Amino acid sequence: MKKLILDIETAPNLAYVWDLWAKDGITPDKLVESTSVICFAWKWVGERGVGFSSVWGDGREAMVAKAHELFSEADVVIHYNGKHFDVPHLNREFLLAGLTPPAPYEQVDLFLAAKSKFRFPSNRLSYITKALGLRVKGDPGGFSTWVGVLAGDAKAQERMKRYNMRDVVVTEAVYHRLLPWITSHPSAVLDGREACPTCEGRIQWRGSYRSKTRVYRRFVCTACGAWGRALKSDGGAAVTGVAA
Repeated sequence: MKKLILDIETAPNLAYVWDLWAKDGITPDKLVESTSVICFAWKWVGERGVGFSSVWGDGREAMVAKAHELFSEADVVIHYNGKHFDVPHLNREFLLAGLTPPAPYEQVDLFLAAKSKFRFPSNRLSYITKALGLRVKGDPGGFSTWVGVLAGDAKAQERMKRYNMRDVVVTEAVYHRLLPWITSHPSAVLDGREACPTCEGRIQWRGSYRSKTRVYRRFVCTACGAWGRALKSDGGAAVTGVAA
């Protein structure tokens, strides 16, 4: 299973406003320039190296084409709040570029996993990484970095690149920590092997899992710690996803 970690950065909407409170609302006719993806970073889970593509480095057409290529290659796209942010933004870029949808893929949104399984004071990636004792999320340097990037400032663009790439590394670390808790994770084992469907690690059969009408053999992954059950209730060894 090919797992793609991805994170994007976007430019803000630019608009004419009469005051800082926008009491009359910011309607589409007041927009000077709409938001757009300005760069993104990616990494394949389990592989070394982080990739990066940007408008200022590659041009918009090449950047969007690269994202489309990666989505089509991935079995699973992993992100933090990507279902409501990264993926819709990139889908808009694909549409505007005249591209058809990429090949189908599954999504694992770590923000939704953290929100549904735990009660942290904050579900922001920066807070989660600190709480878990992981490498802290980077500091982009405030809104001035975005202003500098849009103005073509090389130092601001380099800072944005480092920030974006570090976010991908941090996201992968969070993914590995949350992995056994993600009950909706797509199965990595579709051929009946006795392996963890979440991480393909070695499993150990432990007790039984009882549904309302059937009893299944239960297992725990010795690698990631996820629980699961046999696919059939007749004692077969084929396995299925993480037990709820």
